[in-house]
Amino acid sequence: MTPIFELVHSWAPDIAGKGIANPVGQIWSGAMMLDYLGEKKAAENIVRAIEKTLEKTENRTKDLKGTANTVQCADAVLNNI
Repeated sequence: MTPIFELVHSWAPDIAGKGIANPVGQIWSGAMMLDYLGEKKAAENIVRAIEKTLEKTENRTKDLKGTANTVQCADAVLNNI
């Protein structure tokens, strides 16, 4: 059985290109894939970076009561790795 690491959600054409999508689920699914592949430390680092990012309201997207857009949120996660 082959696992699939994919964020499952609706198509959401109504928000396409608006920069309001939350990137955390997609980043987290990458961490889950790394964990499955045996890259436990890398996966842990990403999850910790997500947690650190979401501690600050200004790094969260609007769906999480924040003010960041998609790129700002993703960049914050990258900066916390």
